[in-house]
Amino acid sequence: MKIEIVTIGDELLIGQVVDTNSAWIGKQFNNSGFEINRITSVKDTEAEILNILKETSRRADVVLLTGGLGPTKDDITKVTMCKFFGAKLVFNDEVFEDIKILLKDRVSSINELNKQQAMVPDNCTVIRNPVGTAPVMWFEHGGTIFVSMPGVPSEMKHAVEGNILPRLISRFKSSEIIHKTVLIHNIPEAVLAEMLEFWENALPEFISVAYLPSPGRIRLRLTAKGQNKRELESSLQKVIDQLYPIVGEAILGYDDVSTVKIIFDLFIKNKLTLATAESCTGGNIAHQITLIPGSSNIFKGSVVAYHNHIKTGMLGVDERTLEKNGAVSKEVVEQMALGAKKSLKSDYAMATSGIAGPGGGSELKPVGTVWIAVAGPNGVISNQFKFGHIRERNIIRSTEKALVMLKHMVEKDLV
Repeated sequence: MKIEIVTIGDELLIGQVVDTNSAWIGKQFNNSGFEINRITSVKDTEAEILNILKETSRRADVVLLTGGLGPTKDDITKVTMCKFFGAKLVFNDEVFEDIKILLKDRVSSINELNKQQAMVPDNCTVIRNPVGTAPVMWFEHGGTIFVSMPGVPSEMKHAVEGNILPRLISRFKSSEIIHKTVLIHNIPEAVLAEMLEFWENALPEFISVAYLPSPGRIRLRLTAKGQNKRELESSLQKVIDQLYPIVGEAILGYDDVSTVKIIFDLFIKNKLTLATAESCTGGNIAHQITLIPGSSNIFKGSVVAYHNHIKTGMLGVDERTLEKNGAVSKEVVEQMALGAKKSLKSDYAMATSGIAGPGGGSELKPVGTVWIAVAGPNGVISNQFKFGHIRERNIIRSTEKALVMLKHMVEKDLV
């Protein structure tokens, strides 16, 4: 079955609003055994909406539309769909009752615009919306199902989970779709693809692989499709087990999670504590850690030591070491890590010092030069990295590298 998503709204095309609806719909449908073939965003104009309805009617079995169902003049989806499906608007008493209940404690009276929301095409199946004023409209036309939903995420999610997906599941036979992710670091995408060429060519036809790169790591997503879930899971595990002899310790983990979540779970399991001393990353490592609920159980705190006075005053970095080696050096970053571990009384500490860019580099220390250190119960380690000239990317990559170094040290200490 071919399924497409169409999002309607100028705000999506000018970057004012990010389309999170499509990502959520895609995940829910995939979990239910349905694949999404295409996602399209169009302007709030009659011509564009009519055009996409014509196109999708020729190639899709199900078209899921979101947006353009509000009460204002720029919301023209409903009227345009009437034109496409040869319908006329009629007043729906049940929808109006839903609107009155919803707005009972919000407005003193129902105005004409709210009342217009109860006007629906006479040839659609109306799916009531108890969490918003715009009902969901289900059309069947020329062998294609069209479902028009509100663009408000909470309303769309309520419709998909409570009605749309159950209807489609009962009507169409879906297959099992299973995804497994292997997290790989420190290998460029092209190099990894070359390393895995023989392995990839030997995969069964029902298993596919996708390379999803991001700064510092690659998510290798394997997808198995079929009817027997147990057999698919067994086959996936067999091909995943074949990866370690090829890439070894470059494997960070086997779930589609962030590296910082891997660190969090490792520290929680072993009752360890952590601190950071950050210069070039400007607190980004601490930010990533504290995004995780419960991070206070492992994280002691952070010193953002951007100025050298902070490095010496709060972290105990020796002024002579700074003068001799400069802030971006092995000696300084190691003292930063040891100082953070001592002053914040943690089991482990990470430190970063570098030239994030785009300016500030030199011939000896070009932009993108970063030193990272990790201190633990058994000492301190450090590495120098040479990243690029893009500041934001350098901060992200430094954060990722620091977390990976920490993971390796803790795992070695626990052996």
